[in-house]
Amino acid sequence: MGLIYVQKSIYLTTITYLILISSSSAVKSSDDRPTAYDLLQSYNFPIGVLPKGVTGYDLDESTGKFALYLNGSCAFSLEGSYQLNYQSTIKGYISEGKLLRLEGVKVKLLFFWVDIIEVIRTGDDLEFSVGIASAGFSIDNFEVCPQCGCGLNCVNGGGISKNLRSNPFGFGVSSY
Repeated sequence: MGLIYVQKSIYLTTITYLILISSSSAVKSSDDRPTAYDLLQSYNFPIGVLPKGVTGYDLDESTGKFALYLNGSCAFSLEGSYQLNYQSTIKGYISEGKLLRLEGVKVKLLFFWVDIIEVIRTGDDLEFSVGIASAGFSIDNFEVCPQCGCGLNCVNGGGISKNLRSNPFGFGVSSY
């Protein structure tokens, strides 16, 4: 009877050890994965291109195809000059200094919502394109992530006020 007890004890100890090892390695791998904001910075973008609250992402590093996930849709105004709307899932392709074939981000121009289809970094500027029109902004405008509902002017969110050009897509027509 003592031998059976020792064998069961060794078996339970081994199972417990294996469970602990597998759970600690699973925790380590998720902690080692960069956040979506870290990922943006690794491709030479400022974190403020995304609002606060990204819950996760998928990335195919071989193609740059990505999907970002928010808790829900996210809308806010910046300085009252224009409104942005992020869907709960944002898709596109990312490479060094380029966000292409974007889906899930819109800006309101006058009375119409239009898709922002790409963002290109050139030096210290970001150029946002809606297809036939584009507008450039200094990356300094994107040092802080906007917050859903209140943008950069949140009372408790630590937001700061930025002076952005009014109706930015009214200028810079390009030939895409």
